[in-house]
Amino acid sequence: MTNPVQVPTNVLIVGVGGQGVIMVSKVLATLCQNHGYAVKQSEVHGMAKRGGAVFSHVRFGPQVWSPTIPEGEADVLVALEWAEGLRWLSFLKPDTGTFIADCQRIVPPFACRNRGRGAEASYAPQTPEEIIQQVHAGYAMDATTMATNLGNLRAANTVLLGALSTALDFAVDDWLATIPQFVPPASIDINLAAFAAGREWALAGEKRVDANAEGPHVSYTEIRHAQVDTVVEIVEERCKGCDICVKLCPERCLRLNDSLVAELVLPDLCTGCHMCEWLCPDFAISVTNTPVPEPA
Repeated sequence: MTNPVQVPTNVLIVGVGGQGVIMVSKVLATLCQNHGYAVKQSEVHGMAKRGGAVFSHVRFGPQVWSPTIPEGEADVLVALEWAEGLRWLSFLKPDTGTFIADCQRIVPPFACRNRGRGAEASYAPQTPEEIIQQVHAGYAMDATTMATNLGNLRAANTVLLGALSTALDFAVDDWLATIPQFVPPASIDINLAAFAAGREWALAGEKRVDANAEGPHVSYTEIRHAQVDTVVEIVEERCKGCDICVKLCPERCLRLNDSLVAELVLPDLCTGCHMCEWLCPDFAISVTNTPVPEPA
């Protein structure tokens, strides 16, 4: 590191369960420790499950006493989900802070005013362009699409790590040496490529908005939701009969059959909310919503 940190640096990472918030914070904390800094990491994730709110505070410097970042004192805010980034925006330093966010929008099923297909959701209406204008430095990225194009959408968090690396004064080689410690061995190459892609994208300017991201550039209140056909697929071999999807389905569409395998028994009531998919600990359920063409 070329310029040693003299006062604590505060990095806040936020998102929802299943996105890899904790992985990002562990990579950063380990990197800081390897440079001899005192590091404090505080996180909340135990009750979030997949799809629920997750956040992690990382503070590093010569001496760090408190593990949590006061409001208005975050040097960098990294958001793996757009609305979570906006919810924590007040924690960013107003004059010098850097905002890094994926444009991905994950709307919880219970944010809908009604649960019918195509229902209007209560979601943060601000567009990336509006938010980036308000911060000192900011990046609204389509990290999910970038990772998908590389072959693994779950590497979106590493795309954001690449952008984060441009805001902190650690050598690139140090990041590349740390990341493989926290990703599955089979995905190391994709994650290193995702890091490089995110870093290259962020180096193009202090304020950037990905113009290719689908949807986020229109206020959410202006979006008209098309009707969809929903397909719920359950892989019997993966289902262990934990009953989580059955208990938490908003419409009570699911049940365990005689073999203790989840099955969809009331398809007409299913709204395609993805709740069962997000909460399944064994990735046994997938929900696909296909827009229905409007009559000519």
